Formats: sequence, C-alpha cells, structure tokens
Amino acid sequence: MKRWGNMARVFTKLGKEITIAAKSGGPDPETNPRLRVLMQTAKKENMPKDNVERAIKKATSKDFTDYKEMNYEGYGPYGIAIFVETATDNTTRTVANVRSYFNKHGGSLGTTGSLEFLFDHKCMFHITKKDGISLEDLELELIDYGVDEVDEDEDEIIIYGEFAQNSAIQKYLEDNGYEITSSEFVRIPNDVKEVTAEQREAIEKLIERIEEDEDVQNVFHNMAEEAGEE
Repeated sequence: MKRWGNMARVFTKLGKEITIAAKSGGPDPETNPRLRVLMQTAKKENMPKDNVERAIKKATSKDFTDYKEMNYEGYGPYGIAIFVETATDNTTRTVANVRSYFNKHGGSLGTTGSLEFLFDHKCMFHITKKDGISLEDLELELIDYGVDEVDEDEDEIIIYGEFAQNSAIQKYLEDNGYEITSSEFVRIPNDVKEVTAEQREAIEKLIERIEEDEDVQNVFHNMAEEAGEE
C-alpha cells in the first residue's frame, strides 16, 4: 500500500502547486510558464488529467480560499536541521501540527529564517536527452543562466540552477526545443551530518510523520545519506 500512499501524496502536492500557479499566473498554460511546466510534471507522474483540470478550476472558483505557502524550520533529534515547506488554507492548524510533530519526536521548531543559511535553494529541471547533445556544451550555454550543475540519468538530463533564475532557465530550454519532463524547487544542504543507524531511525520517524501531513509540500534535511545510497 505504501506506493499508493506515495502516489496520493504526490497528486495532492502537485494539485496544490498547480492551483497556486494558476491563481498567480492565470489558468492558461500557454501564457503561464510555471503552470505549463507543472502540467508536464503531472504527466510524468501519471497524474490523471481530471485531477489536473480540477486543480486549475479550483484557482478560478470564487469559493476557493487561497493557499498560503509557509516555511517552518526546526531541529530534529541529534541536531539535524529540518526545513518544512507547506501550502495551507489554515496556517494556525498547520503550525500547531508541525510543532507537535517536532515536540513528540525529540525535536523543536525554530524561528522562521533561522536555518535558511544551511540550505541552497535551487530549481531543478529534468529534460529528455536530444541526439548529439553534449553535456559540456549545454552546461557552458547555461552557465550565464545561473546553472551550476548538469547531470545525466539514463535517457534524461538533470539541470540544477539558482532558484531566482528558474524562469530564465525554463525559457532557454523551451526556446531551444528541449522537452522538459518535470521541474521542481529543492533545498540542498551545504553541509551534511553523519548519524548512526539508530539515530537515523529516530530522525526518519519524525520526517515521515511531517510528510504525512496533508498541508506539507516538501521536507528537506541535512542528514547524510546512508552508505550505498546515491
């Protein structure tokens, strides 16, 4: 059942992002680049078309209470920094819930902005590999657009760039005929902390609990990955 749980969570999260994008930039993907790229992401995740259309409609409905995008920052057990991004129609409920997860699992919620410096905010694009494309050439082209890393993964190319350059990077890729399959914003820790297997278990329990909350969009942390993980 875990996979279904994850899928439902991905659809909820993407649905909110689509609603937020449609609300701020209009419901037409032709004139709304953020919405356009989110619809590609939804396609990649096999999100049903109905769900996508419903999410766009929601943004234009007069009964719709806007989602507020709020970040919460805190420390989990063993001093692991945890950054929580939420999209909620009730911030009072969300902050109370997030605080209670930290408290119950041996962590504490900090003040907003207290952990920003521990993470680099990046945009990330997955594009389909084109014949004869050289990663070095692409990276050189994109350096002026704030891109700092270009990776290869099977038949895809993954591009990491500065958060603020997201629109410029997307425009370059679209103008140059690259097929963007998905795009997201990530926070990458600029330093990671090693933990023991036992400590990892306690920290992961807290992270999983936070991720289960339907107001939560993303959770980032600075715990080192297990040996053997990518």
